[in-house]
Amino acid sequence: MSTDTTTKDSTEYTRALLTTAEPRRRRTDRIMAGLIWFAFALAMIPLVSLLWTVLFSGAGRMSVDFLSYSMRGIFGGDPSGGIYHAIMGTLIITGCATLISVPIGILVAIYLVEYGRGPLARAVTFFVDVMTGIPSIVAGLFAVSLFTIFFGSGARFGLIGAVALSVLMIPVVVRSCEEMLKLVPNELREASYALGVPKWLTIVRIVLRTSVAGLTTSVLLAVARVIGETAPLLVAVGVTDSINFDPSEGRMMTLPVFIYRQYSQGRAPCQEGQANCVADIALQNAWGAALTLIAIVMLLNIAGRLVNRWFAPKTR
Repeated sequence: MSTDTTTKDSTEYTRALLTTAEPRRRRTDRIMAGLIWFAFALAMIPLVSLLWTVLFSGAGRMSVDFLSYSMRGIFGGDPSGGIYHAIMGTLIITGCATLISVPIGILVAIYLVEYGRGPLARAVTFFVDVMTGIPSIVAGLFAVSLFTIFFGSGARFGLIGAVALSVLMIPVVVRSCEEMLKLVPNELREASYALGVPKWLTIVRIVLRTSVAGLTTSVLLAVARVIGETAPLLVAVGVTDSINFDPSEGRMMTLPVFIYRQYSQGRAPCQEGQANCVADIALQNAWGAALTLIAIVMLLNIAGRLVNRWFAPKTR
């Protein structure tokens, strides 16, 4: 009887040791949890402040007319202009840059993960790292110089801006997609090889399908990274107040350039008693365009979340 009692007491003591934290560890855990929450709140302050400022300053300018009209024929403090031409220019140029960057970036990432060995792979990795740090204005000057060779010094159209943005997008796509491909378990590849499936078909049917959610998220993050670039588009595409849907001819307006241009105009010289004149309309246009750009980026991130949820590998 005493032996059973001793065994029971020992078991309860061991259980108590395993389930009860020491006071010092409990204090350390609470302190670290508090520091983490404090750091999180500190990091959220500038983000919330930025969103609130843009929302408070730009919400008053938002309207159907503001989103569906261009600035053609709008001068001074006329409040009847809109940003439709800038929205379409942003979407067209960014879409063209995505069509250029995504195939190149994914193929390079596949090469580095699946085939890359030796000095060529090291050289590709080195140049991708170098491209990651290229200033955006240098990408714009490169695109302008490239197209000047074929179209002359006065060439300014959407494809030049798309090439400039693709220079900035490609290293982001390569790096992020490379990490997503590395997350695919090697056991899946080995199982496919054991069934006699060629390597290229294994990559297409196994590796890419498994990582499609991560690849899509990586592409959307790269798009969100370049959609707000101003300097390369200001150099490569120029500005215009008219609507232009053709990226291969004529200048185009984009939201970042529109924001910069409107903000730099300052207050309009309205005369006293002039009815159809708003002195700070350019600043209101800039805030409204900034809010629209943030909304587009948020929609892209939401789309990435949905894709990640729908196409992620099922664990059950």
